[in-house]
Amino acid sequence: MEHKIYQIHSYKHDGSIHRVWEKSVLLDETDEYIILGNNKCKVIESDGRTWYTKEPAIIYFFKNKWYNIIAMYKKRGLTYYCNISSPCVIEENTVKYIDYDLDLKIFPNNSYKILDRDEYEYHKEKMMYPTKLDSILNLELKKLIDLKRNGDWPFQDGVGLYYLNLYKQLIGR
Repeated sequence: MEHKIYQIHSYKHDGSIHRVWEKSVLLDETDEYIILGNNKCKVIESDGRTWYTKEPAIIYFFKNKWYNIIAMYKKRGLTYYCNISSPCVIEENTVKYIDYDLDLKIFPNNSYKILDRDEYEYHKEKMMYPTKLDSILNLELKKLIDLKRNGDWPFQDGVGLYYLNLYKQLIGR
């Protein structure tokens, strides 16, 4: 089955490249979002170091929301890694967004942890995030927590599994 391949480019607020994921498969796209899947994907850091993701992942990028969501299918269960970020932009088979460091990790038991607040505060100061941007990013973090607590899309049971199965069909596994 033929499938469309995208790269993912993460940037910092100052426009510098942060990280590149080489190959992800298009699973769905609407006016509101684009959903990609990958597994053992090569990732290139801004300093040139490379590494590979360890498990299948479904990535939800939003065109009008200030976050993206990675559903990782680990042996111990489904883990979500949510990045507070700019809405994504799609150009020439590349999904691009600004990573604002602040992250939310949701564990298989549904507990969660806010990550990298120190890194966020450092970059907020260094790159002079406007007050309005800071307010938006913190509000979006709260919205993400509420989405998960309420079991809203894409955290609803079965949503991620649907896309994971679609990904496996597309790549022939």
